[in-house]
Amino acid sequence: MDFSVEPEFQAKLDWMDAFITEEVEPLDLVFPGQAYQKLDERLRKIVDPLKEHVRERGLWACHLGPDLGGQGYGQLKLALMNELIGRSTWAPVIFGCQAPDTGNAEIIAMYGTAEQKERYLRPLLDGEAFSAYSMTEPQGGSDPRLFTMRAVRSEDGWVLDGEKYFTSNAANADFLIVMAVTDPDAHPYKRMSMFLVPSGTEGVEILRNIGTMGERGGHHAHIRYDQVRVGADALLGEEGGAFAVAQARLGGGRVHHAMRTVAAVKRAFDMMCERALSRQTVDGVLADKQLVQAAIADSYLQIQQFRLLVLHTAWLIDQSSTKEARTQIAACKVAAARVFHDVVYRAMHLHGALGVSTDTPLARLWQSAPLMGIMDGPTEVHQASIARRVLRGYSPSPGLWPSEFLPDKRAVAHTKYGDFSS
Repeated sequence: MDFSVEPEFQAKLDWMDAFITEEVEPLDLVFPGQAYQKLDERLRKIVDPLKEHVRERGLWACHLGPDLGGQGYGQLKLALMNELIGRSTWAPVIFGCQAPDTGNAEIIAMYGTAEQKERYLRPLLDGEAFSAYSMTEPQGGSDPRLFTMRAVRSEDGWVLDGEKYFTSNAANADFLIVMAVTDPDAHPYKRMSMFLVPSGTEGVEILRNIGTMGERGGHHAHIRYDQVRVGADALLGEEGGAFAVAQARLGGGRVHHAMRTVAAVKRAFDMMCERALSRQTVDGVLADKQLVQAAIADSYLQIQQFRLLVLHTAWLIDQSSTKEARTQIAACKVAAARVFHDVVYRAMHLHGALGVSTDTPLARLWQSAPLMGIMDGPTEVHQASIARRVLRGYSPSPGLWPSEFLPDKRAVAHTKYGDFSS
C-alpha cells in the first residue's frame, strides 16, 4: 500500500498549491458567494484565463476519464488534488470539478445517450453550464423509499408532477436531474427513474430558495414540478434504475468531499497552532497550557487518522471499485463530520471573541459544522450502513457462551498441552 505519487505528478500538485494560494484564494475575498453564479463580463475576464491555465497544465475536470476530457488519474491522485482545492470556494470552479456538477457529469457520462452527452455533458465539461440534482423531498428527506413525486408516461414522453426540496444551485442551473417514481408498485429500489429536465421547461417553478445558517440569501431551492412535460429522450439510464444511478453518483464524490474537508480542518488547525504560540497570558503563551496542548494533540491525531482513512479509501477504489469500498466510503463520511466539528470548535474556542467574529474564517466554518452531518445523508444512516457491512463478516457464537469464554478455551488448551504443563 503506497500513497506516494511519481515526481511528475508531485510537480503538478506543487503548481496547484502555489496557483491556488496566489491566484484563486484572493477571489474568495474579492468575490465571495459568487463562485456558483453565471459569470458576468467583469468576472469572465478574470476567471476564464485562470481556467485556461488549469487546462494547459492538464488539470481540468480530472474527475472524468480521458475520453471525456479528464486525465484518468485515479481516486488517490484526485484525493491529493482535492486536498488543495478544498482550501478555496472558487477553486472547484476554476478546476472544473465543482459539486453538484461533478457527480451529475459522471452519471451522464455513465448512463447518458450520445445525444444527452452532447446536449448536457459537453457544456458542463466546458465550464459553460451549471446543473442541479433534484432528489430530496419535503416529506421524505433523502430517503428515496419515501418519495412521492411521480413521472407518468404520456403519448410523446413523460409528465412529472410533485415537489423537491433543497435542490442546490437550482436558481443558476441550466438543467436539473430529477428523480421521480415511475412504478409505485415495484420494489422500493426499482420504483424510480432519473430524468434530465431543462430549467426553463414549463411547469418548473422555484417556490423559494432556502439558506443555511449564516447565509443572508439562499441557494437551496424548494421546487414545484407542475405537470412538467418532457420527451422520451429525457430518461437518464433505464426506467426504474434511478437508485443505481444515484449510488454511482455518490461514491467517488464523497471521497473528494472528504479530502476537501481535510483542507478545511487543516486551515483551522494551522490557525489554532499560530494562536497558541501568539496569544500572551499573565504567565506565558497559550501554548504553555496543558489543556491547550491536549487540544492541539487531539486535533493533530484526528486529522492524521482521518486523512489516512480517506487516502486508504481512495487507494482501495483504485484497486477495486467504489462498490467494493462502500464501507470505507461511508466511514469517511461519518469521520468527516466528527473531525470537522471537533477541530473547528477547538480552533474557534482558542481564539476567543476573535474566533466567533467575522474577522477570521472560523465562524463561517463553524456554521458549516452541522451541515457536515446532514449533507449526502445523515451520519446515522452511514453508521447503520457501516455496521451492516461489518457484521456480515461475523457469525453468532456457536453455543451458549461467547467464543472467547475462557473456561472453555482453557479446557481446549489443556487438552492440547496438558501433558507438558506439570
